[in-house]
Amino acid sequence: MKIAIMTDSGCNLTQEYINSVDNLFVVPLGITIDDKFYRDQVDISSKEVYEQIDTHTIKSSLPSIGSITAMIEEITERGYDHIFMLSISSGLSGTHNAMRLAIEDLENVTLYDTKTLSMAQGFIVRKAVELIAEGKTIEESIEILNDLRYNKSIATYTIDTLKYLRAGGRIGKVEGTIGDILKIKPIITVNDEGVYETLAKARGTRRALSKTIDYMIDRFKNKKIHLAIHYGNDLEKATMVKNRLEEQLDVVGTDLVELTPVLGIHTGPGMIAVIAFEV
Repeated sequence: MKIAIMTDSGCNLTQEYINSVDNLFVVPLGITIDDKFYRDQVDISSKEVYEQIDTHTIKSSLPSIGSITAMIEEITERGYDHIFMLSISSGLSGTHNAMRLAIEDLENVTLYDTKTLSMAQGFIVRKAVELIAEGKTIEESIEILNDLRYNKSIATYTIDTLKYLRAGGRIGKVEGTIGDILKIKPIITVNDEGVYETLAKARGTRRALSKTIDYMIDRFKNKKIHLAIHYGNDLEKATMVKNRLEEQLDVVGTDLVELTPVLGIHTGPGMIAVIAFEV
């Protein structure tokens, strides 16, 4: 059986990687700025979003069912027998539901909710690509992906302010509505239900990052891991976090990647994400 992997741009995979995998297809999420529509990772950069985030009305949007259907048709025309579709968390985006509606009359598509986003989703997609290439069935792949998602990985996000999450309605179970006043910074994770919740809190961004690093070291000591570090507009800070973790842990590879614009809308330019999974 010839199987294609389909996902959305919430996975934050680089274009270089996407282009290198023949059977991987990525549908862009959407961004609107003052009612003008842009395709994530196609029509607009993170820098352009951050330059306008406090002075314009910016929102994320789902891929249309039409765009999902068009990609499915393209995949089918290329001779694929089945599509393994992996979505951004249904708890953080309506994209999963849009995909579900687009495929409800199709028997050759399997939809998997990653219950996460950014490179945490990206790692799952990359693993799915590897498993299908190895000849694993989709059922076997899902069992392995579930183990990776729920037992062998963690995604953390440290942000300067909660206002962007609040504005986008993505606050989830995150605590600390007075955090901005007291400079309490939440360290956010995505729980097993696929929504944001507070992992820990610290006073000030520096302490929050330090606590994140300590958490990762404690969780993954004596284990081989792959890392992803996301940043908004502070590459220097992200590089510092990367270097500290690589010094302390057995890191077999690191992706230092700017957060994709459609996710940056909800976290703001000061965000630093640390994502790790066991290999």
